[in-house]
Amino acid sequence: MAAMTREETEALIQEVLEVYPEKAKADRAKHLAINDQSLEKSNKCITSNRKSLPGVMTIRGCAYAGSKGVVWGPIKDMIHISHGPVGCGQYSRAGRRNYYVGTTGVNTFGTMNFTSDFTEKDIVFGGDKKLAKCIDEIETLFPLNKGISIQSECPIGLIGDDIEAVSKVKNKEYNKTIVPVRCEGFRGVSQSLGHHIANDAIRDWVLENRDGDESFPTTPYDVAVIGDYNIGGDAWASRTLLEEMGLRVVAQWSGDGTIAEIEKTPKVKLNLIHCYRSMNYIARHMEEKYNIPWIEYNFFGPTKIAESLRRIAAHFDDTIKEGAERVIERYKAEYDAVIAKYKPRLEGKRVMLYIGGLRPRHVIGAYEDLGMEVVGTGYEFGHNDDYDRTIKEMGNATLLYDDVTGYEFEEFVKKVQPDLVGSGIKEKYIFQKMGVPFRQMHSWDYSGPYHGYDGFAIFARDMDMTINNPCWKSFKAPWKTEATESEPVKAVA
Repeated sequence: MAAMTREETEALIQEVLEVYPEKAKADRAKHLAINDQSLEKSNKCITSNRKSLPGVMTIRGCAYAGSKGVVWGPIKDMIHISHGPVGCGQYSRAGRRNYYVGTTGVNTFGTMNFTSDFTEKDIVFGGDKKLAKCIDEIETLFPLNKGISIQSECPIGLIGDDIEAVSKVKNKEYNKTIVPVRCEGFRGVSQSLGHHIANDAIRDWVLENRDGDESFPTTPYDVAVIGDYNIGGDAWASRTLLEEMGLRVVAQWSGDGTIAEIEKTPKVKLNLIHCYRSMNYIARHMEEKYNIPWIEYNFFGPTKIAESLRRIAAHFDDTIKEGAERVIERYKAEYDAVIAKYKPRLEGKRVMLYIGGLRPRHVIGAYEDLGMEVVGTGYEFGHNDDYDRTIKEMGNATLLYDDVTGYEFEEFVKKVQPDLVGSGIKEKYIFQKMGVPFRQMHSWDYSGPYHGYDGFAIFARDMDMTINNPCWKSFKAPWKTEATESEPVKAVA
């Protein structure tokens, strides 16, 4: 398969950097790298988790997005108040397709928008009383809610509302879990800190609620699925495999999850983390306090699914190990048929990714199962431990880009000329208008699930449907209409 050499990749990075002033060029150069599989630590080649440069059109989210949109928002039987102006709550409402079972507005509330709707008056005089009134109204209108979280927006950190005091008072008044979350958007450099803050809030306000409670009957095979947000039904697909191999899934964090499940998690024997970036903090805490081990797993594509099932089973007895092999064998004919159908249509196709959370590395194996090659990948808000896990998954001399700017991403795509780009909604229409097949890989472009063997069939279908859609014949990519201005990168065998 054709690939770029290190020299070509380096030349491409230098060409893209030329547009910047010297100071900006020096900063951005640290975030663009050539992959080197021989490295054990990514900090030798790339810098991450740093402030974005003003004016470069970063694609990141904020701390509020990390807390409300990722960790807390999918907990279905709690009500999550966006404390501040209406915009953040409305923008973050129901955006990630976190599927759940329940009756919306009665015992589940994931797609509803609750906000304290700040005005200028609240900014001047404070919103504590308004917040307390919101909680009172919620208890009147939605009495079956199992708890409330207060997701603070930027103004709250600036004016100093005491959301902790309000939470404590209302907790005693209603005898319900009410959690203040200091996730003001300006905190940190990206939404990653919002994940950490949200995890800490669960640690401080939720996990200890059932310490010492022995009424919950446990088994030797209890596990918790952590960092799966049930986008398009992902957690359901994953849970099916885990239960078929003989495990009991006690809790889902946090897609289709409940506050009671989270409270019971300290009783499990193993925590299974799918999205390391958003949930490793709470897993480490439970390991330290409750002696619960944790491992990462990857349920994208049959190769990684089999590896993960066996890795999970290794923590249990022969019953579960045999169960893992039984599950792998049961679905073999199904995923072999998927590969046989779609690999001839997709083999050799090249993909560039730029996403958040786990996807920049986790989906690589699924593409490879279909004979495709990921030629560039990067994280919106990754840390270096994410890149540590990525460099072994990527080919040598391929592109790595951290917090890539809109300009850089467009230029990389023009030069590399991939057959598919997988990124977010902010990039989707830019590349489609350029004539480049595109999949929205944050929420599966209104499809899914992509996890598990059933999800792999949908994943393969969607990639084929996107790349081989006849509509692209009606478009011309910039490198086809401006060939003299944008020469393609030469490839070598």
